[in-house]
Amino acid sequence: MKKLTFREKITYGFGDLGNGFMFDMGQLYLLKFYTDVAGIPPVVAGGIFLFTKFFDAIADPIVGTLIDARKGTTASGKYRPVMMISCIFLAIISVFVFLAPNFSLRGKIIYAYATYMIWGVAYSCTNIPYGTLASTMTQDPQERTTLAASRQLGSTLALLISGVFVIPMISKFPNQNIGYPVAIAVMAFLGVGAFYTTFKNCKEHVPVVKGKVEKMSLKGISKTIFTNKPLLVLILMTIFSISAFNLRSAMLIYFCQYNLGNTILMAYISFISVGCSLLGVVAMPILSKRFGKKNTVIIGFAISIIADLINFIIPLHLVSFVILQSVAYFGLSIPNGMTWALVSDAIDYGEWKTGEKRGAITYSVFNFSRKIAQSIAGFACGIGLSLTGYIPKIKQTSGALLGIKGLLLLYPAVALCVAMIVIIALYNLSDKRYLEIAQDLRERNA
Repeated sequence: MKKLTFREKITYGFGDLGNGFMFDMGQLYLLKFYTDVAGIPPVVAGGIFLFTKFFDAIADPIVGTLIDARKGTTASGKYRPVMMISCIFLAIISVFVFLAPNFSLRGKIIYAYATYMIWGVAYSCTNIPYGTLASTMTQDPQERTTLAASRQLGSTLALLISGVFVIPMISKFPNQNIGYPVAIAVMAFLGVGAFYTTFKNCKEHVPVVKGKVEKMSLKGISKTIFTNKPLLVLILMTIFSISAFNLRSAMLIYFCQYNLGNTILMAYISFISVGCSLLGVVAMPILSKRFGKKNTVIIGFAISIIADLINFIIPLHLVSFVILQSVAYFGLSIPNGMTWALVSDAIDYGEWKTGEKRGAITYSVFNFSRKIAQSIAGFACGIGLSLTGYIPKIKQTSGALLGIKGLLLLYPAVALCVAMIVIIALYNLSDKRYLEIAQDLRERNA
């Protein structure tokens, strides 16, 4: 039940700041880069997201198992060194993803598949130890909520900075083939610096019990999933909630360029709407303390669903769009942040249930759901754009404009509604029950 220092709480969030500086590039700009710069057809670009993210999802439990199976620990801990080394490689491959070599169309597609698959594995090797780190810093539920809020703050700041500065950076170059990799290189460099801040200041306080980690096997991974109901519920919820968030992020640049008529508006809209989501990060610990984690997640989903539905139904106007978009971001930032605290609880629940400390495996299995959600979002964007008749760099038809608006607003509202029903109906690990489990674990491992 370690009480963390203020420095630890703040610098833990720097890890997701670094994550975002590299991860957000793919969610915000990669589909646009594929379709408008590399010249890859939207449906094919969507297929790249679908296949590579599905590949990453399969790789995640393997990566998590290998990390958990590491022999011994160093003075830097078990998870922090893996995170730090991997993030450097992730930064390098992030730049290669945004290159458009002068290949044939087939060559460009093969290059896109290869680089994004490698990027996905590098991201897993970075993000899994980072996410697992929270469960080794403290078992205090309120402290974990604070870490989750710090992480969501870092993620939101990364999204804010990426949304505001990347497109203006790219626009400084007459050739987007140069602008994209230069801008991504700048963000990746900042990302490595942010990860180093987390590595330097956060410590692994919860002792790892030796001799309780199985060797990698399909049976062990299956056991991790199917003996942990809270984890299963989080996986199902996340498939819908993260696909909604990622699809919204990917479609905003299309909406600004064609529905609003100005790509640069993305910087201003991102600044306002993502900035408002910082208020959700601030509200999250307060709501959690008053209503509990589960009810806080439900409240956030409800706010975002209502805002998106209204925004889709009413006629398009820049002011009303930005206001409702900001409310939706505020609402969604609450469950997105609270999820990290729930995952840490699920890691402890799994140890209590099976007697095995499987933090990285549990986190990687959860990350599996995020990758599936990302693949669904990327594929839905590509298929949706293709079905609406989208053609890059021309004035879009009314059907295409409606399709872009629906992908941006209606799909997230429906997906979040499903996610909310899942958490209401199936999640039963209350804060009180978790405290009992944590106490039992401390006595068992003493």
